[in-house]
Amino acid sequence: MSAGGFCKLPNGSVVVALTLPNPSPGGGTVRMIVHAVNRARALTRLRNLGLRAVYLRGNTHPPTPDEVTAVLHHPDGLIWRTAPDDARELWHPIRALKRQGRTTSSPSGV
Repeated sequence: MSAGGFCKLPNGSVVVALTLPNPSPGGGTVRMIVHAVNRARALTRLRNLGLRAVYLRGNTHPPTPDEVTAVLHHPDGLIWRTAPDDARELWHPIRALKRQGRTTSSPSGV
């Protein structure tokens, strides 16, 4: 089950926050924060990363002021963390989540 919401900034852009199932093998949930021109563009950014079934229905869990600040200060405008309710965990760039989902195998043999 995903929860999310958005807030419109004074310059007209939006920050969208979604809590989604973690795509990496570890499971759990991740909180994704996206800064974009509009809500549709924010969801498109997530879909282009492989999160195909991402929808924003309602505004039940909009981004907090801390989440807005974090995403506005990130050069990619797209961040996540695994423990949405734990403020001690730092925000990560989307590249880190994609790396987590990959399985690495080392060559065998001598």
